[in-house]
Amino acid sequence: MKIADLFKVEGYGVIVTGGASGLGLGFTEALAGNGARVTMLDIDEQRLATETERLRKRGYDVRGAVVDVRDHARLDQAFEEAVQAYGRLDVVFANAGIDSGPGFLREWVGANRTRNPDGALENYSDERWNKVIDVNLNGVFATMRAAARYMKPQKSGRIIVTTSLAALKCEAVIGAAYMAAKAGAAHLVRNVALELAGYNITVNAIAPGFFVTNIGGGHAHNPETQKTVSKHVPMHRVGFPRDIFGLALFLASPASAYITGQQIVIDGGWGLGEVD
Repeated sequence: MKIADLFKVEGYGVIVTGGASGLGLGFTEALAGNGARVTMLDIDEQRLATETERLRKRGYDVRGAVVDVRDHARLDQAFEEAVQAYGRLDVVFANAGIDSGPGFLREWVGANRTRNPDGALENYSDERWNKVIDVNLNGVFATMRAAARYMKPQKSGRIIVTTSLAALKCEAVIGAAYMAAKAGAAHLVRNVALELAGYNITVNAIAPGFFVTNIGGGHAHNPETQKTVSKHVPMHRVGFPRDIFGLALFLASPASAYITGQQIVIDGGWGLGEVD
């Protein structure tokens, strides 16, 4: 066998939650661009339609379904529709997520690292906490559960969860609910990996650092923000969705067949510390 054959995903049935933008769109393009058949689930109907049309024009086998991962019944229905369309389910990316608003400091870096009352623990509302947990943790659980229902009988599959560098280190400018949800998802990955290992189903996580996506109101698209953050990343730049293509393909393909329960950080070295 040629080593390149280990990375083949042609014909695979794939589902990506939050698949119409950001890293989810990156996962979609990485898999569809290598011959997989991908269903993008997303809450944004207009963006979903736009990206589905764009990718189909490129010759990719993609379809879209409007889904809010907080609606577990609709999520289950979308899984059933995708499996009916493809006749199989090989890979699921549990990627959908939202930000949780500000943390207790105003800025990651710079002179304005002052306390932020809007992110203070005593001012955190139940509504804000519950919404983030419901999407970023409960949504991951529901996605993994739906995947297991199809993968266990066939005794094969890949489940890949988007966590965050925030699951591994404290970030004062990120809201507490996001931190808790991502850390919870990371531990859930390990537990589900242990449960499903005997069924030849691998369960792993991708933990991104600072990537240019629409999360957090899209502030990452601001060139000044990118310039400021880049100074503190050892590789001296921020991440873009294309930077995640290789890792996504690796974890979805036979190349990662003996890896499970792992969280792989992709952050340009930011989690290691700062250098000049």
